[in-house]
Amino acid sequence: MTQPTSHGHLHKKILTSKDLEIFKGSETYFQISSFLEELNESVKDKGNRTDCYFSKTTTEINRILQHIEDLVGKHPPEKVGLSRFGNTGFHGFYDELNSISFSLQSPFSVSESAKGELSEYLAYSFGNRTRIDYGSGHELNFLCYLLCLRQLDQICSADNTALVLGIFTKYLSLMRLLQQTYWLEPAGSHGVWGLDDYHFLPFVFGSSQLRGHKYLRPKSIHDPLVIEAYAKEYIYIDCISFINSIKSASLRWHSPMLDDISAAKSWEKVNSGMIKMYRAEVLGKLPVMQHFRFGELLKANENMGIEQEAEHVHGWGDCCGIKVPSAVAAKKAEEPRLRRLPFD
Repeated sequence: MTQPTSHGHLHKKILTSKDLEIFKGSETYFQISSFLEELNESVKDKGNRTDCYFSKTTTEINRILQHIEDLVGKHPPEKVGLSRFGNTGFHGFYDELNSISFSLQSPFSVSESAKGELSEYLAYSFGNRTRIDYGSGHELNFLCYLLCLRQLDQICSADNTALVLGIFTKYLSLMRLLQQTYWLEPAGSHGVWGLDDYHFLPFVFGSSQLRGHKYLRPKSIHDPLVIEAYAKEYIYIDCISFINSIKSASLRWHSPMLDDISAAKSWEKVNSGMIKMYRAEVLGKLPVMQHFRFGELLKANENMGIEQEAEHVHGWGDCCGIKVPSAVAAKKAEEPRLRRLPFD
């Protein structure tokens, strides 16, 4: 089984550049963009340890993520020697996640059809089974999973801070576990914006946390003492710490955009730039959005997806067999800890 069970019948509708332009003017685009801005504002000037309200639903989402994390122990990676590419042990993890994704939605008081759509967005949040890869398009699915819960009145604006500091950080931690366990390949992001091989949203939320900070400036990411002191407090700093832990050499070489951004005068400029870049490089790029699926909760415009032939666009390593090795996969399968690697 390579796709989530289609209880909600999600479908791809962005087949051409014309479809993408229609999507950018659609209600769903507005909903996604507005939800992102809400979450972004909810963590302004708030560190990871900030006390935030956890509702019944956000608590259930956290339990769902923990349940998914527990699946990793049931499906260890295959022993494949020195391979730096996706580990087929991921198939077992993904198949079990796919088989239980619908039942994981049982705590929510919604229709069976809605649970089906939720289950698909959740399953698509953890990468592609066939390519054993992960990228910003999969991350977008998790954002939309949360948005659908909002659409269904299971969560509200009062939950926003917890969704970022409690739920999204848990999801980020889980994805790092999957990346390190199954050596997931970067899906289309490598070399595009130079932020991170896999993620984009942590830099959006993380830069919002730092807006107005009295001492830390964008250039502070080059100070090892700052990274050590604040990695657990701020998502952005944590991301820099994680990148430094698996890649050697300067950010200038392996994460050029992060290096350039560090010259910005304020975190306000960084944050506003990140949101603009997310709209342009994720929501506005056909190589990413051609894989996105629509249903009844997040609807496609009626004029989308009516062309007979899809205008398939190739991204770097995106869906077409151009394999991009994972930096964390350069270690031997039996080594218990990551070792730093020269950037290549």
